[in-house]
Amino acid sequence: MTLTDWIIDILLLLIVLRQLREERLTPRTVLLPLGIIAWTGYNYLDGFPTAGNDLGLIAGFAGVGIVFGLASGLLTRVRYAEGHVRIKATASAAALWVICMGFRLGFAVWSSHSSGRTHLAHFSVAHDITTGQAWVVALVLMAFGEVVVRLGTIVARGGLLMARNNRDISDNRAGSPSAEPAPRPGTYV
Repeated sequence: MTLTDWIIDILLLLIVLRQLREERLTPRTVLLPLGIIAWTGYNYLDGFPTAGNDLGLIAGFAGVGIVFGLASGLLTRVRYAEGHVRIKATASAAALWVICMGFRLGFAVWSSHSSGRTHLAHFSVAHDITTGQAWVVALVLMAFGEVVVRLGTIVARGGLLMARNNRDISDNRAGSPSAEPAPRPGTYV
């Protein structure tokens, strides 16, 4: 495991841990994790193995990432306040994120040692996993699934809040042309 591997995993962990404190949902909130996984994909996805049970392994790991991402996105608090969408990772959302990212980090550390490589080679042969690249792709797509689905869930929930707020403002103005719309403090979705 290289220093770069450690840095990527730690950065992805810090992204959610930073969100334990409420912050505005901004383009940076979305683009930073997407930039990290884009860089990771560019540097780690050299091929997409399809022989044997490689696709099953890849799909299974990607599916786990998607489920963890959806759960983490749904457990993240998303509210509309003071004209902005605000997000805050709950302890449960952060725990799911840390568990999934920690699994990948632990797997990478384990598989980089001789006993881990030996066990992984035996498992791969027994289950018709044809190359080490299948494991790399599976783990990277697990991270992609988690990051993209979590962000997508949060952004969609934020969009719903903004649409609801805009609808309420226009309904208030249509009902009473001279009245100012009542503030909607801390609306959640």
